[in-house]
Amino acid sequence: QVQLVESGGGLVQAGGSLRLSCAASGRTFSTYVMGWFRQRPGKEREFVAAISWSGGRTYYADSVKARFAISRDNNKNTVYLRMNSLKPEDTAVYYCAAVSSAYDSRISYPTEYDSWGQGTQVTVSS
Repeated sequence: QVQLVESGGGLVQAGGSLRLSCAASGRTFSTYVMGWFRQRPGKEREFVAAISWSGGRTYYADSVKARFAISRDNNKNTVYLRMNSLKPEDTAVYYCAAVSSAYDSRISYPTEYDSWGQGTQVTVSS
């Protein structure tokens, strides 16, 4: 497992942008699949985006496709989530997660991930 710490959340107006960061500890970060999930008030945790260990493959929920971009820097042990054109419905606690490997068909399942950060709040005002 790796330890994960998210940062970059905050309050932004609709249409604005934020970049979340997730710093990981451990020398094996570059071998992990990394994901971003979010949990809106009263809702279950949902998949937002994921990225393969090399960064060569990315995956997105339909609700954020074309607005959000996931990336990683294995030299800095950090994964990012760039969020553009934010909407009030993007308001949630955003979590970073890691897993050593995952099938493409299951990469959006929270249960596949075994390391989680503490979350960072993103609030989008209308």
